[in-house]
Amino acid sequence: MPDTSSAVTASPLPPLAAQAERLIELGVHELARIPVDDLRAFAENAGREDRAALLAVHPDHAPASALAPLLRRDDKPGFVVTDMTDVDRFAPCAVELPDAPLYLVTGLDRGDHMANWSPEEALPALTKEDRTPLLLTEGIHWVLQQPAVLERNRCFMTIGSRLRKANGALDARTPAIWISNGTGRDGRERRDAPKVGWCWWGNRHTWLGFASATDRRVR
Repeated sequence: MPDTSSAVTASPLPPLAAQAERLIELGVHELARIPVDDLRAFAENAGREDRAALLAVHPDHAPASALAPLLRRDDKPGFVVTDMTDVDRFAPCAVELPDAPLYLVTGLDRGDHMANWSPEEALPALTKEDRTPLLLTEGIHWVLQQPAVLERNRCFMTIGSRLRKANGALDARTPAIWISNGTGRDGRERRDAPKVGWCWWGNRHTWLGFASATDRRVR
């Protein structure tokens, strides 16, 4: 079994009011059809209680395909791999989301201690620790607010999002966010760009941890 040493937690997130302004600057409120005043009010009210939370937009309102191009690294925009045209079909799996367009994600951890674990190994371990794996959209929101959380050789999977096939079985692909090397179909011009891709459920990768949280809530 891979190493289970202590997890690495990112530096503090910006205040929720600043996160709201970041989303407004990027036009996420327009994508999600959320009035600016509502977004700011939510952040202001929630910020009185939660000072270390991530502000997330429900994936039904702002899907991964719309959020990924907003990512930036070295002035290069994020992208979704060409063989993941169904990225928005990767929905919450065994994860309960608040029934609201905006919600908070608390206790974020990149899951570095699970690098070289497979998703199949990581999910029960996270469950045992009373942690919940991040959705793909939540992972994108995290990088939008804290770009430094995405580092070479320290990237992460978001296995809270899975695709269920027509026969009811889960697709063996699991989404992740990492940094492109500019090889293959990515194209050399995308080297160092943030990349939304996928890995197999049973495969291990030394450079991918498993992002997770402790809770999701509206207040």
